[in-house]
Amino acid sequence: MSALLALLLIACMVLMACSPAQESVPSEEERTLPTLPADDSTFSVRYIDVGQADAALVECDGRYMLIDGGNKGDSDVIYTVLNNGGIELLDIVVASHVHEDHIGGLPAALVRADADLILCPTAEYDSDEFMDFRKYALQRCPKITVPQPGDTYVLGSATVTVLGVNSADSINDTSIVLKVQYGETSFLFTGDAEEPAEQAIMGSGQDLSATVLKVGHHGSSTSSTAKFLDAVDPGYAVISVGKNNSYGHPAEETLQKLADRSIQVYRTDQMGDILCTSDGQTVSFTWEKSGTAAVPVTAAPIVVTNPVAGGEAGSAAEAPAAEITYVLNTNTRKFHLPSCKSVAQIKESNRSEFTGTRDEIIEQGYSPCGNCRP
Repeated sequence: MSALLALLLIACMVLMACSPAQESVPSEEERTLPTLPADDSTFSVRYIDVGQADAALVECDGRYMLIDGGNKGDSDVIYTVLNNGGIELLDIVVASHVHEDHIGGLPAALVRADADLILCPTAEYDSDEFMDFRKYALQRCPKITVPQPGDTYVLGSATVTVLGVNSADSINDTSIVLKVQYGETSFLFTGDAEEPAEQAIMGSGQDLSATVLKVGHHGSSTSSTAKFLDAVDPGYAVISVGKNNSYGHPAEETLQKLADRSIQVYRTDQMGDILCTSDGQTVSFTWEKSGTAAVPVTAAPIVVTNPVAGGEAGSAAEAPAAEITYVLNTNTRKFHLPSCKSVAQIKESNRSEFTGTRDEIIEQGYSPCGNCRP
């Protein structure tokens, strides 16, 4: 019997030696720490100046996500940004909601580039702008995907998480609200979400904190409540807004709330295109227009580099005029974007194409179409 007990003790000792040590199991905190990107990784967000509208192009490791496309009249702007970047594939296209100032220019993007995934709060809506968007979306993808809160997508080394969608009844509050995490930096996009949607998202228990906030609804007083700003706690905010717009955006009330929290503000109406880059730990901003300055910040959690506005080599202000392909009507002497509905009505004998700058085609005696406004 003593020999049997000895054998059992030896077996137990062998099993204990082979078992993994308890200390090797990562803690919850260790499991949730963001992973820093590789040294050769790249990340940027271009907040595109589309006036009183919204559009942003996110790039990570050569992968692209377009969030909104401005008004229909901004189609040439969206097309040019993609064309200048040589972008032939958009991994994700996000129509934050169905208002024209967010989806109007997306058909031009879908003419210029293919798309793997297209997100929208709905797949059906009765408006000319939505039907145009839907037409081109379904040419690129089998379906328009309606995401759910908590859905995540991979964009290079970045992770895209949907925090809210269809959070309340108004169209603005159906906006897809999403967060892009890149290393230790994060970027929150809110569409036109207003107070009811903000409250619903805060009540979901999700982590809303972000380094950079795209301010909701062009800085309207109906968005960016004090509690929401406190939950996001951004160091920086970008407002996509049109100069001297009739809505009074951004509201003084909103600007004051941002200033009270020492949030540094960048505005497309003052700065043009705003480019934010990240190395996974810090963010840097450059912008297009010279003679502008951001609201000063007294304290910020993330280091920011602010070069002299317009003085950065290769900035948008110094870029050569864009060469894009236009469709010509040699009879009416009008030129169109390829996405323009009028193109289908041009007789084959009167139809031609021209690749060059807008000024060059005007010098040849052509005038821009009044519908697509190239």
